[in-house]
Amino acid sequence: MEKVLYFEVQEYKERLRKTRQAMSEKGIDVLIATDPANMNYITGFDGWSFYVHQCLIIMADQDQPIWVGRGQDANAARLTTWLTEENIRPYTDDYVQSLTKHPMDFVADIIREKGYQDEIIGTEMDTYYYTAKCQERLALGLPTAKFKDGTNLINWVRIVKSDAEVEYIRKAAKIAEKAMEAAYHSVDQGIRQCDAAANVYHAQISGTKEYGGDYSAIVPLMPSGIRTSTPHLSWTDEPYQDGDTVILELSGCYRRYHCPLARTMIIGDAPQKVRDLASVVVEGINNALAAIKPGISCEEVERVWAKSIAKSGFIKDSRIGYSMGLNYPPDWGEHTASLRPGDKTILQPNMTFHMIPGIWLEDCGVDISESFRVTENGCETFTNYPRKLLVK
Repeated sequence: MEKVLYFEVQEYKERLRKTRQAMSEKGIDVLIATDPANMNYITGFDGWSFYVHQCLIIMADQDQPIWVGRGQDANAARLTTWLTEENIRPYTDDYVQSLTKHPMDFVADIIREKGYQDEIIGTEMDTYYYTAKCQERLALGLPTAKFKDGTNLINWVRIVKSDAEVEYIRKAAKIAEKAMEAAYHSVDQGIRQCDAAANVYHAQISGTKEYGGDYSAIVPLMPSGIRTSTPHLSWTDEPYQDGDTVILELSGCYRRYHCPLARTMIIGDAPQKVRDLASVVVEGINNALAAIKPGISCEEVERVWAKSIAKSGFIKDSRIGYSMGLNYPPDWGEHTASLRPGDKTILQPNMTFHMIPGIWLEDCGVDISESFRVTENGCETFTNYPRKLLVK
């Protein structure tokens, strides 16, 4: 069966080496990775199979991890990973959503088979795909093991991108621009919101003439009117009205690498309140982007933004950005560094972030964002789309 890998095998091996080094620093002998982005990062595994239990078993002294998943998904591992056959371990379908058996029983059996039943085992305890039942059954099957929280261990390895990863994000950026343009031309008075969203989806997935797009980890967020007072609503089947404010937050995605982009637009005459708010947001994001360079901390970037908007009397009590890149639903963020007070993560070249310093008031909001890469002496924004309030 011919494999299709998106990176050279040596890059996957280097990622595994860094992961094992991080495991050693945290005193973890075996890491069970259930986050599908982490599974992809280490092996290339790419399938919509994360609705059932699956994982990688990463052992400190083994050259390859072991993929564990549902039997019918084993060929996905054979097609998309660099793993050899003996490291692809499917479980039978009677483990799926069973009241008596659990896939972590199968994982525990493998760990005992490999002789790690008395070692320190790390699990991703605070991820979307690892349940309380997973931990309970694993502990039951490995009563002499010691458990540590391995949440975000691989995520922190992922935070500095390779040049090949950055190139994928650049391709995703071109798709994001195309999707934003589709949104701008589709949103108009009398047009149903769902029809505009459908055009955005078409642009995201059709991609460019040179390459297609992947499904994004987050649906297009397209609230309008009073719904722009909160950031995480999307479309309805109601038609747009004259004077509506519409927030457009979407992403291009290429081979699971994302480039998020947000803009705010007005249909017809923009209320002065929205225009003023947009000016504050644009000035703030411009100042924050200009301050970015290697060696400064995440909280220093946020401090520039906070100082800028304070001149107009605004305070934003949520983060203004986060590391992003490779991911699966329900999030394109990496769950590591955030641009907010107290985050002392030092910026390094090839870290990638989504800066989204929106401001939401009681009856409206303005959301304008940029995704960027930290360079050797500043930052590179991935997209080239007008950074302003869009008026239709």
